[in-house]
Amino acid sequence: MSELCKQMAKMGKGLGNENRFTILQVLMKKPSTVGEISKKVELPQPSVSQHLKVLKEANLVENTRKGQEVLYKVNVSFMASLLKTLTTNLSNKNY
Repeated sequence: MSELCKQMAKMGKGLGNENRFTILQVLMKKPSTVGEISKKVELPQPSVSQHLKVLKEANLVENTRKGQEVLYKVNVSFMASLLKTLTTNLSNKNY
C-alpha cells in the first residue's frame, strides 16, 4: 500500500465518525481546549479526548500548549497538502 493510501485511510478514519467530524467543525471556527469542545459538542471530556487522539494520529488536528491549557486546531496545511497530492495523483491516471 502506498504512503498516499495509508494517509487517506487515516484521514477516512478521522472523518468517518460523526463525533469526530463535529469536533473538526468546532475547531474550524477557532482553536479550542478539550473543555470548550466538550461543551459545544455535548460529549464528556474523556470522550472528546479520545476522539482528539484519533484526529491527532490522523494528522487532522494539532495541539499547542498555552500555559496549562492545550489548544487544539485543525491541521489545515496537512489536509490541503494531502488533498492536493490526491488530486494530482488522480489527474495523472487514465480512467
